[in-house]
This record gives sequence, structure tokens and C-alpha cells, in this order.
Amino acid sequence: MGRIAFPALLAVLLLAGNGRTALADASCPRPPAGSVATSPPDLWSQNGVLNVAFDYYTTVDDAGRTLFCFTTPDGLESPTLHVNPGDQLNVTVTNRNPPPPAGSPTEVVSNSTDRCGDVTMTITSLNIHYHGTNTSPACHGDQVIHTIINSGETFKYSLVFPTDEPPGLYWYHPHVHGIAEAAVQGGASGAIIVEGIENIQPAVAGLPERVLIIRDMTRPSGPAPSVNPPVPSWDASLNYVPIAYQPNQVPNYTPAVIQMRTGVQEFWRAVNASADTIIDLQLQYDGKAQPLQVVGLDGVPTGSQDGTRKGTLVTTNNILLAPAARAEFIVAGPRPSVRNANLVTLYVDTGPGGDSDPTRPLASIVTANEDNTLSPIPEPSGPANPQRFEGLADAQPSATRTLYFSEVLSDPTNPNSPTNFFITVDGATPVLFDPNNPPAVVTTQGAVEDWIIQNRTAEHHEFHMHQIHFLLEEVNGVPVPPEQQQFLDMIQVPYWPGSGPYPSVKVRMDFRGPDIGDFVYHCHILAHEDGGMMAIVRVLPPS
Repeated sequence: MGRIAFPALLAVLLLAGNGRTALADASCPRPPAGSVATSPPDLWSQNGVLNVAFDYYTTVDDAGRTLFCFTTPDGLESPTLHVNPGDQLNVTVTNRNPPPPAGSPTEVVSNSTDRCGDVTMTITSLNIHYHGTNTSPACHGDQVIHTIINSGETFKYSLVFPTDEPPGLYWYHPHVHGIAEAAVQGGASGAIIVEGIENIQPAVAGLPERVLIIRDMTRPSGPAPSVNPPVPSWDASLNYVPIAYQPNQVPNYTPAVIQMRTGVQEFWRAVNASADTIIDLQLQYDGKAQPLQVVGLDGVPTGSQDGTRKGTLVTTNNILLAPAARAEFIVAGPRPSVRNANLVTLYVDTGPGGDSDPTRPLASIVTANEDNTLSPIPEPSGPANPQRFEGLADAQPSATRTLYFSEVLSDPTNPNSPTNFFITVDGATPVLFDPNNPPAVVTTQGAVEDWIIQNRTAEHHEFHMHQIHFLLEEVNGVPVPPEQQQFLDMIQVPYWPGSGPYPSVKVRMDFRGPDIGDFVYHCHILAHEDGGMMAIVRVLPPS
């Protein structure tokens, strides 16, 4: 279905959106270009539980782009969900998308033994992935293979966060194979924050907290190759403020606005919620890169998993964020002498087969006396909670596997035919993802495995593992020093130039947690995932 879903979906929803009422058209509101990038609204758990109701809407903006959003009954769009380790998150979601027209494509994705919601997927189906959370892949949990919520249907999620969940930044978004790219580019995403980071990294205590969600979206004229000046394949937005490429405008972008107090430190929590765009964040004052004190990556505080439960600050001047990656870091507002302050994304060479991700601004930093929209991180409340991945670096792996990314034209005789994307265990035959496929990897709860992931293509790929994190051990066969190793759920594997060894990373997979069952790993460039670059791992109970 991934081969035909997006064009069909776009055509159907354009027609549906153009015929909607003015009230419905406001269901996914977007601020104008140049607006202040205000933080998303917040919802907090109480007494160990957070209950959320979402309606899933679609509409069409003035540029003809199809938009998607999660909205609460009182009108909050894509709120940030705040929970504590050990909390329960209950989400009741209703799919308000229009039903597909008669004759549109469908696919049976489950049977009587594995169904979760509806059995048949359509071009307007929905489910939700709770990205990075170490929660159960069972039905009504973080289950994306067989969960289908069709138009007009309501579904209830109930996720229990483990008590050893690292405090940090996670996020949620639709994950129906074949139409995930369209939904995420449409804006249906939001942040999840597991509280308590101040107990691991006291440097953030008392700092104003700012949530930044970077999204990409289709350009009105569609994807474009790199030219001079470079044209991005996809437009961007920051907290829904559009930063669109304007070919007849100088400069070519109108950035969003971030208001900061002069010289005051803030704690920024940034999600690259793009479907396809790689972001390389840098804060520039009068053209000079500013120090970014990294506190956490992909929801795990840096340096926190060695048993001491104390984080370390990692200072850098830029942070590469693959699609779906997150970074949490401390920044300082510009001094009065600074004349131009900007948050930018730097140029990323994605390879001859990849997208165009040029340098462009995301936000202009302006100084203000006060920003009352930001709340401070609380003071430390006690000892840090136990940490999920303690001891992984010293664990003895029970297996070593090699996997690789590859891609081929669906019709080798036609250069304009769609590309088939694969992620394959070395020695197996490449197959496109299908929810009815058998698992590509079978392991056992309690196992620790080393995976070597190669890229055999001419473009970047971004490896993501559901349900667990992994420890980065090697890059291109070179060990990563222990003080630089990170626990991640996203890792970029750069493109192969066409000769020499394949680029690779070696990561240590942690299956010691409570999660058993089937879940997936894939490239998080969602055009690639929709095109087949995903597979199933099955975790069996101990024998």
C-alpha cells in the first residue's frame, strides 16, 4: 500500500478539506510566518495518572498542504504530555478523518490472533507511536504493527511508564505504515516529558524550560533538488510557525521569533519531529557559534547510566538531530552587545541520492524583559530514580548481528519507477515490510546483543529501534571512547560513496527490560519507512 497511499491520500484529503466548514478548517490552526514560537500547551499527570482525550483532524492550508493534528476537547493542539517514572498514561483517541471513498486501496494488516482495533487499513487510518518510551508493545500499548483506528472509530491506549524510565524528552506521532510520512509532515505530533531530570542533572534546576518542536512539511511546488541558491526538499516550521522557502524573496526565509531575557540561561528541549529532514542545530550570535551544554539525548541524560545516576554536561557548538531525535541543552540569552542572534540548521550532505537540507534560519532571537510563558524546572526533590540502562556497557553480549540498509528501483528498466527500501539481516533475502511478515530477528528477554548496521546506499539512513535504547559503541569500526558513548534510540548511518567499506555503526541492544512481543526497527526518514525499510523483532519470554 505504501506505493500508492500518499498520492491517493493527498488527493482524497484535498477534496475533503476543500469542502469542509469554516469551523472544521480551524481544527489544525497554524500561526503566520514570523510569529513568536510559543511553547506548546502542557498537560500534567496527577496522582500517578494522566488522562488525555484526542481528536485526530485533517484540513488543508492556504498553500494547498494537507494538515493533520491531535486536538483535545477544549481546543489544545498537540499538547506536551508530562508524566513521572511509574505513571500511567491513558489516551482516548477518535479518528475524525473523512472516510475513504469507495474503491480506494485497503490492506488487511492483522488476523483474529493479532488484531488491535480494526483489521483493515485504509488511506485515512490512524495509530499513535510513543517514540522512545520503554513501554509495552502489547495491544493498547505502544503497538504500531497491527493497531488500526479507522475513520469514526475511538481507541484507548494505556501505557505504564517503568519506574526506571530515564527522565527526559520523548514524543508521539502517527505510525501507520504507508502513510506515516504524510501524517507527520502534516503536523500530527507532540512532545512527552518524563519528569525528574533535575535529580540527575542539578544544573537545569530553576532554569526556564522551553520546548521546541521542529517539523517539516511539503513545499507548495513539491520536493526540489539542490540548486544555487540551495532549495530545501521540504519546508520547515518551529512550534508550527512556518519557515517556508520563498524563491522570489531576499532573504529567502522568514524565521520564527524566540524571545529571551538578556544573558539569562534557559533549558531547551528540542524535538526533530520532521518526517524526512535532518537538522543540525546551531545558535549563532553575530555569526559566532555559541556553546550548547548538552544535558540529554533521545530522552536519556548524558553520562547517567554508569550506576552513579549523575549526569554530565557535554559542551558543543552544534547538535545533529536525525528525524525523530531529541536533544536537551542549556543556552544563554544574547548579551546587549549582540546585534544579530539566530537559531539555524546547518547544511547536511545527505549523499547524491538524498534530500537537499541546506543551511537556513529557524528563529531570530530577540531580547525581552520577561517571558512569562516559560515555567522553571523545579529544584531537585530527592535521589534520582533507578536508571533503565545501567550496566549495559559492561554486559556480555549473547549475539552479534549485522544488518544493512539497501534500496533498488522497483523496475530496474525504468529510472522513474518508485524505489524499494530495505533493512535486512545480513545473509537473508531483502523483503519489503509487511505487517504480516514473520520477525526478521528473534531474541529472548534478558538478552544483550551487538548489532552492526551498515549503509549500502547513496543516501543517509536513520536507524530507530522501538521499545528499547541502545549504546553507541563504534563508528566505522572505530571504538567510541567510553566518555563519549551515548544511549540513543536514533543513530545516523551516513551514505556510501560508492567505493571502500560500507559506513557502519555498532550498537549494543538492551533486551533486559520487561517488554516481550513483537515490535519494529526502521529508517526514520519516513519516506523510506513507508517504502518498505522496516522489519519486526520478536522478544520471547525466558525459556
